[in-house]
Amino acid sequence: MTPPPGLYSGTSTLALVARASAFGLGLIYGNVKLKALKVQLKILAFQLIESYIIASLIL
Repeated sequence: MTPPPGLYSGTSTLALVARASAFGLGLIYGNVKLKALKVQLKILAFQLIESYIIASLIL
């Protein structure tokens, strides 16, 4: 007879919940990080356009 699954054997309920939680947190973290990178990209693009306009006015 096989022993019952342990806490972190990968087949217990706790292991399934832990995996699902880690996956969900990964999705949330990835989404937040992507939004932050998009905001940073917009800021950098604005700064680049602004510096180009200033440089063209000087020349």
